Formats: sequence, structure tokens, C-alpha cells
Amino acid sequence: MLVLFETAAGYAIFKVLDESKLQQVDSLYKDFETPEKANKVVKLKHFEKFQDTTEALAAATAIVEGKIGKSLKKVLKKVVAKEAHEQLAINDAKLGGVIKEKLDVSCVYSPAVAELMRCIRSQMESLITGLPPREISAMSLGLAHSLSRYKLKFSPDKVDTMIVQAISLLDDLDKELNNYIMRCREWYGWHFPELGKIITDNLAYCKTVRKIGDRTNVASSDLSELLPEEIEAEVKLAAEISMGTEVSDQDIGNIMHLCDQVIEISDYRTQLYDYLKNRMMAIAPNLTVMVGELVGARLISHAGSLLNLAKHPASTVQILGAEKALFRALKTRKDTPKYGLIYHASLVGQTAAKNKGKISRMLAAKAALAIRYDALGEDTNAEMGAENRAKLEARLRQLEERGIRRISGTGKAMARADKYQHKSEVKIYDPSGDSTIPSTSKKRKFEEMAAAEEEAAEEPETPVVKSKKAKKEVVTEEEVAEEPLKKKKKKKVKSEPEEEEVEEVAAPESTEKKKKKKKVKAEPEEEPMEEVEEVAAVESTEKKKKKKKEKVKEEED
Repeated sequence: MLVLFETAAGYAIFKVLDESKLQQVDSLYKDFETPEKANKVVKLKHFEKFQDTTEALAAATAIVEGKIGKSLKKVLKKVVAKEAHEQLAINDAKLGGVIKEKLDVSCVYSPAVAELMRCIRSQMESLITGLPPREISAMSLGLAHSLSRYKLKFSPDKVDTMIVQAISLLDDLDKELNNYIMRCREWYGWHFPELGKIITDNLAYCKTVRKIGDRTNVASSDLSELLPEEIEAEVKLAAEISMGTEVSDQDIGNIMHLCDQVIEISDYRTQLYDYLKNRMMAIAPNLTVMVGELVGARLISHAGSLLNLAKHPASTVQILGAEKALFRALKTRKDTPKYGLIYHASLVGQTAAKNKGKISRMLAAKAALAIRYDALGEDTNAEMGAENRAKLEARLRQLEERGIRRISGTGKAMARADKYQHKSEVKIYDPSGDSTIPSTSKKRKFEEMAAAEEEAAEEPETPVVKSKKAKKEVVTEEEVAEEPLKKKKKKKVKSEPEEEEVEEVAAPESTEKKKKKKKVKAEPEEEPMEEVEEVAAVESTEKKKKKKKEKVKEEED
């Protein structure tokens, strides 16, 4: 068996001396631990060295693409053709199919062959004679750089400079069109002001003005090609009763020339947009599917090129275009922005406000992958972008449904939508909110509260009717101290009511007093001390009132 081994320096063909070793794949590395053991398993048969880096690059690219290069074809014809009965072990199954088809050489590719290639590479310096290690490393480095440049080399269809210029021109055209249309509406509005309110579309407005000219020509003009029947009838009716001023033919001529410019720029803008769409699908198809043509082109323009944009992480792609807000937020220590140019993507636009941040973050992550695939990949299809967009749409539906799911239980059941019943609440007007000035001062309020408490304290308490069998109340220390003073007053108190069943009256009549006196004589002198105090207080108040009445009568006399 022969083995085809590719290196940065050239092609090497080895002869397997002991094929039985290949059957023991797991222990094959033990036979290549030392150069002496390796020479017992394989032996170098032929080595074809590359002349320069250009030849090495051509051979490497041919192998990567699954083709047979000139140098490889030459080696195979020279060495393998002599031993046609031998099988050729290769490291690429696709390359083996091409070799078998063109040179009619049976090729072998298996896990055992892959393990053999790895073992040969570990002892390559000892197996390939006449090639110093320094030269092998230098040629490997040169080939790696050349191959990287070749892989990253863009074709003429992938020149993103055209996209940067096209999107910049498109933005400039939009600004100029807005200025021109605003000037046209204001200028012609002096002559026919009602037309601007009836026709809202800018292009249709300019085409209508271009066709009718003076408003006196509206009745004889056919506007069915430009406007619907209802709007056409409304325009003709408004022209008859218009409040606009009369203008000269020269003024109308200048206005019509301005309308021609607006129509031409609008047509060119439509053509430029189609061109930009085609270029975006050719250069960045996956990014276009993810965020759209305009947003993708603006991202490329903002970064400078597609390759520069591919170097940005997803977090930078998310806020690209909001740098001013980002640095202002960092400076003031506020919340940083959640989105920049990516906000105008359709996926972010159709999301609820509370989920825009999440969707923009996920969209930026997937868009970063799509950008790198477009910039550095070889395929030009948009399968990856379409697949990622489908995942984002599914995630968006999941976020929107989460809000109406039941919190309790498993969370999978949908919440029931109860019937809505409108409950009107009658609210009363609160006049206290009309003025911020307090109606009464705090000091005055405090005085009123104190006065109310004093009045409540001065009012005589209504006595509680007690039963005859009620027990005597416990006498406190203060009452015991006041006993000698109260014993002296007992003789005077005998004339007052002492019975427990009779209620105390503030102003008793004279007839009631006489009856009570008789009852008092029959009662024992020992009575609760509290009742004595109450009786004395009532008597003193009565005496005061009588004295006041007597004074008033004397003054009147």
C-alpha cells in the first residue's frame, strides 16, 4: 500500500512495510513513538518539492477544491503508475474519487488511514530526509499567509464600496426630494391651496400640477390616469370655489419645471433602490434576509465595509448608530441604549415595546453570524439567514404569548378571557384640591381642639344608677387622706339626696328637695365618699347660678 502525504514543502509518497499494523488503530501511535520504530512501519518512496510559494499555493487550493493539480498529477503518473496493483491511501475521499476517475488508481480512505496520516505527521522530520526543520516551518508559514489571502480575496461581485455609495446617495435623494416637494406645495398653494389637502401623495400631487397648470384648466383636464374618480371630482369642485390668488404664466412655467425635477428624481430613486437591493442580495444575502436591504446597507456603510462589520461583536452591531446616546449614558451613568440602526428592522418594528430590547439583542446576535458568513464564507445562498429568521419569529411569538399565560400551575395552559363588564364609578368633586393655601392655620386648629377638650371636661357626667345591694367601692389612698375633711362636711350634706337609686339632677325644684330631705333622715349616715363629692359639686353650682340670677335682677331693677 502506498500513502499520499501532502506537506507545505511538497508531495511525499510512502510505502507501508507492515500493513497488519493498520488493523490495530488504537495502538498504532506506539509504533511511531521513535523515528526507528516509524521507519519499520513506513518508508519514503518519493518526494516532489515545490519550486516556490506560488506553486505551493496552486497545489493547496486545488486540493481544497477537490481537484488534481499539475504537480500532483505528475507525481502520481511517475510513481503510482509503475505500481498500479498497489492501493493509494489518501486523506480526502473527494480527492480519491477524482484520482480514480482520471488515473484509474484504486484509492483507500478509512479511520485507520487517518490515524496513519497523523502518526506520519508526528515523525515527518525524520521520515522525510534532506529537508531541514527550519525550511519546513518557513514554507508552512508562507503557504498559510498566501492561502489566507486567497481565501479572503473578494470577487468583483463582492465589492461593498458600491453599497456604501448607493445608500449614501439614497439618503441624499430623500432629503432633496422632501425639500423640493415642500417648496412645490408651498409655491403652488398660493394659487390653488385646496389641492394640497385633497391629494396627500407627493408624487401624485406633482404629476397633477404638471398636467393641469392653471386651476382654470381643471374642468377641461382628464385626471383619471392619475387620481381615483372620487378625488378627481373633489379636485374639480374645489377648483371652482378656490380662494387662491391669480398667478402669471411665467410663474406656472417655473412651478411645472420644479414638478418635472421632482418626478425625475423620484424615478431615479426607485431605480437606485432596485440596484441597491440586487447588490445587497449578491454581497450579503443572509444579512439582507435578517434585517432588510436598507438596514443592512446602512450597517455596512456605518462600519466602512462588510469585512469591518464582520469584525464587530454582536453587542456592537446592536447599538451601531447610537454611539452618541451610548457615550452620553456612560458619562451620566444612566441606562445605555438598547438598539441603534437595527431598530428599523422589520422584526424589531413588529414587536411590543416591552420586548423590543430582547428581540434587538437576539437579532443582533444572529445578524453578526450572518455578516461573518457573508463576508468570509464561500457560499452565496441565504439558507442560514432564512433559518435564523424563522427561529427569531418563533421566539417572538413565544414572548408575546407569555404575557397571556397563566402564572399558576404548569404555565402551559392559556388564561381564560373573562367577559368584560363596565363598572361606572360615581366620583364626588373634592374642593380641597382647588387651593394649596390651608383654610385654617395649624395654631388655630390646635386652639380649637384644646377648647373642645375643655368643654367636654366641664360637662357634668350622668350618674350611673346603682342597685341597693351593690358592694362598697374600694377606697383609694387619696380618698383615705381626704376623709377627715369630708367628715366635717357630713352634717351639711344631710339635707342632700343620698339614695343610690335616685338620679342626680342639675337644677331640682324646691318640692323635690323637701321630699328628699325626709328620705335622707331615714337613711344611715354612712355613704360612699364619691357620692358625697358629687352632691357637694352640684350644690355649689346651683348656689353660683342663683347668685348670678339675683345679681342680674338687681341690675335690671
